[in-house]
Parts: sequence; C-alpha cells; structure tokens
Amino acid sequence: MDSPSKDIKNRTTNPGDTIADHPQTTEEKAKQIAVDAPDITGDHITVPTYFVVDEPDGEEKPLHHVKDAEEISDVIRQARTDENGNRVWW
Repeated sequence: MDSPSKDIKNRTTNPGDTIADHPQTTEEKAKQIAVDAPDITGDHITVPTYFVVDEPDGEEKPLHHVKDAEEISDVIRQARTDENGNRVWW
C-alpha cells in the first residue's frame, strides 16, 4: 500500500472542506461527505460537503458547506413549516 502524499498528510482541512479542481455534477456533489466522525459530545455526526437547494426556477443549486455558509444560513432562515408539519418556503 502506498503511503499518503505529502499534500494529504499535511492537510489542515477536512477533505470535504476543499472544493474539487475538476467539474462535478450536482449528483456527485450531493454524495460527498465533509465530516463523518464523533463530535465532542460523542454523538456521531455526518456533514455533507454540499447542501443542494431548489431554486425558484426549479434548478438545483449545490452550496458548499464552507464557501457558501452564509447563503445556506439564509436558506434555512427562509424555511417554515405549516400546521401539518409540511415545509413551506417564503
């Protein structure tokens, strides 16, 4: 088995924090995991690298969990649920 390259061995970010340097489809981005590990409380957490949101025109837009964090927060703030627990977007 080959040893990890120096770039990977000395990386200061999670592999999922980096943005690929080659084009990827929305489906490929949606499958990437940034974090899959226990947190400080011992609970196991999984964080996707990209959050895929639906645009008003019906297109899907992948938002990177670091680069697009502010936009992700804006999307979450817009989310509401109705009296039946169904999500309604404002």
